[in-house]
Amino acid sequence: MHIDPEAAGFDSKHLATTTQHLHKNYIESQKIAGCQVLIARHGHIAYHQTMGLMDLERNKPMREDAIFRIYSMTKPITSIALMQLYEQGLFQLNDPLYRVIPSWRDQQVYVSGTTTDMQTKAPEQPVTFRHILSHTAGLSYGATNHPVDKLYRQNDVVRGDGETLNTFANKLAQVPLHFEPGSQWLYSYATDVCGYLVEVLSGMTLDAYFEKYIFEPLGMNDTAFHVSADKVDRFCANYERTREKTLKCIDDPQASTYADKPSFLSGGGGLTGTTADYFKFCEMLRCKGTVNGERIIGSRTLAMMHRNHLPNNTDLANLAVGAFSETAYEGVGFGLGFATSLSEVATGALGAGDYYWGGAASTIFWVDPVEDLVAIFMTQLMPSATFNFRGQIKNIIYAAIN
Repeated sequence: MHIDPEAAGFDSKHLATTTQHLHKNYIESQKIAGCQVLIARHGHIAYHQTMGLMDLERNKPMREDAIFRIYSMTKPITSIALMQLYEQGLFQLNDPLYRVIPSWRDQQVYVSGTTTDMQTKAPEQPVTFRHILSHTAGLSYGATNHPVDKLYRQNDVVRGDGETLNTFANKLAQVPLHFEPGSQWLYSYATDVCGYLVEVLSGMTLDAYFEKYIFEPLGMNDTAFHVSADKVDRFCANYERTREKTLKCIDDPQASTYADKPSFLSGGGGLTGTTADYFKFCEMLRCKGTVNGERIIGSRTLAMMHRNHLPNNTDLANLAVGAFSETAYEGVGFGLGFATSLSEVATGALGAGDYYWGGAASTIFWVDPVEDLVAIFMTQLMPSATFNFRGQIKNIIYAAIN
């Protein structure tokens, strides 16, 4: 891998402070076990560092080809897959989802009450493809004490072993929406529903579809819903930050459930992969949908996907409900599978116009069309809100641009 910060338009000395920052503030103090960072601009890799350990218990150095749980960084891949089918004329963004999932035709919206005396009503408009792609459908993750979330748990609406995308989507039809579709934003199981829509519209399982139309064309050979036996040695351990501010292993790679192919192919958070593979996906995005002769998505479709689709071009600070997400809310919009920075003043960060997302184990990526830049950060620390890696690394990267 050829690294040339100057060809990418960076001051190499300042960019190198990324390493110093992460080592001093995170690796040496064992706030994280290890990490990888890749930064590229104009198609030139400017920075690529592998730091720390991938497995503290076994004292294994982080490998350049390490495999990470990318969790919600699966969502942009699923969104691209669904929009490939949009490009085939199989749906319009404002089409109701019940056209593809009939059980959603009689969906209800929560009005008031508890699980035992809940008042609901028919929605003013049905859930559409646009709503499900932009987390404005009224779904949630069922994790709070809200009466609707309690119904999620009572109805066993979880991405568990033995569940399938079909059974999951139809269970969701039995639970009221949190709000009128399109009226608010709530991070949710919506992208898992997108995965089911890919299956129904394509006639293929989600993993087979990903392989044929995204992974194989881009050469993403290490990205999958499970880690095969011959790759387990490359699989990182996953850690949780305890109340005592220490690291606790919560998923041993040698005994992980990721060793087996799951019954539930989570388009919202099920993939594992390498930094190199995700860079191939990001380069496709940077190159407006086509890279190395492989057209994955049309340039106009992709441009529409990372525009802000929130009503009246507002930001998440004005529309989001619930505290759990993979982004800050001020000055941030949301499109079809991506968050996007609307204003440097409002976000307090450089890079207006970038689009991005992260994962539960603190993985992050962004693509900046203005600066023609890609950045990827991989580690394995839960929860993702523990440290603001994106904000800190962003400060260093943008300051290093000549």
